[in-house]
Amino acid sequence: MSLRDFIQLALRSLLAHRLRSFLTLLGIGVGIAAVILLTSIGEGLHRFVLNEFTQFGTNIIEVTPGRQGTRGGPPGLPSTARQLTLDDALALERVPHVTGVTPIVWGNSDVEGAGRVRRTSVYGVGPEMHRIFAMHVRVGRFLPPDDPNGARAFVVLGAKLKHELFGGANALGERLRIGGERYRVIGVMEEKGQFLGVDLDDTAYIPTSRALSLYNREGLMEINVTYEEAVPAPRVAAGIRKVLVARHGQDDVTLTTQEDMLARLSNILDILTAAVGALGGISLLVGAVGIVTIMTIAVSERTNEIGLLVAIGARRTTILRLFLAEAIALAAIGGVLGLIAGAGAAQLVGLLVPALPVHTPWHFVLIAEVLAVAIGLVAGVLPAIRAARLDAVEALRSE
Repeated sequence: MSLRDFIQLALRSLLAHRLRSFLTLLGIGVGIAAVILLTSIGEGLHRFVLNEFTQFGTNIIEVTPGRQGTRGGPPGLPSTARQLTLDDALALERVPHVTGVTPIVWGNSDVEGAGRVRRTSVYGVGPEMHRIFAMHVRVGRFLPPDDPNGARAFVVLGAKLKHELFGGANALGERLRIGGERYRVIGVMEEKGQFLGVDLDDTAYIPTSRALSLYNREGLMEINVTYEEAVPAPRVAAGIRKVLVARHGQDDVTLTTQEDMLARLSNILDILTAAVGALGGISLLVGAVGIVTIMTIAVSERTNEIGLLVAIGARRTTILRLFLAEAIALAAIGGVLGLIAGAGAAQLVGLLVPALPVHTPWHFVLIAEVLAVAIGLVAGVLPAIRAARLDAVEALRSE
């Protein structure tokens, strides 16, 4: 049988039962559309969260007190790890390739100014914080490089906090009260938006030493270090660890590079994307069952046709390929329709809900279509084998 006749015979069978063929490929189409839509939303969230992290730079190392991992000794004993101090932060400034260090302490406090009170986040930071995290001052200046242990009572306000307290008035030079202490406003930050649910604009920034006193803490919550972009993060991390081991007498800190955080986050988001894609795969399974059912019915209805083909010399492999081709054609056409519907639905969701990031990765589109064809192939195997094994005499007698 020529290739042209083979294709015509397969398509003629599908067109002879248009409604049945449409309903069959619709099952595959709905499954592919669901996969494309869900993976588009998952991939969009993936990119959104990664962009949220990278907006603060990618050459940052976070130093936190306490060593992650197992330790010897019975449970319940207090940790011997030393807390991080301002002197530790000063020592890290001398590590090779380090370009900036900011010690950080944070908490929530009432901020009183211009006759108004607002409870918000208060961060104790160093003068390099805005540069390390790629933040910009809109009006005034950031915290000056005072003596870390005796910094002046200055405060820099986030854009939203400034608006809530002072409205449209100029806040520079104004006095406000945080935790019973008076501070002078020396700057207002540009709008930064939210980061993983934290409103960075509704924040007050004060010197770290002031925050330690405000929240009655002896040690820092973390130290953030930035380094030269051309230098590998492990080399800088090794230098940081060496300095802190020399100061503390033991390795009692945890270092987390921005690369580590992004890699872990990317792995989690990849799993999330795969999970939502798997949910759409349930519809594909339903479509596969539909193909098996329809092709099994087709074999029963076309028993005499199969017998005639065998009687005039058609090979068993030709019968097998014919039914496989019909199943694959149903799945492939359904896959194309599903791709169009899924991509269109994803774009529509993006237009209707701009806050929800949606991105359709084209390699997912290719994988989805290949998956549809594979489903058609697998689903058509049993009916095709049954058709190929029919006895020609018995098939003709069924007429």
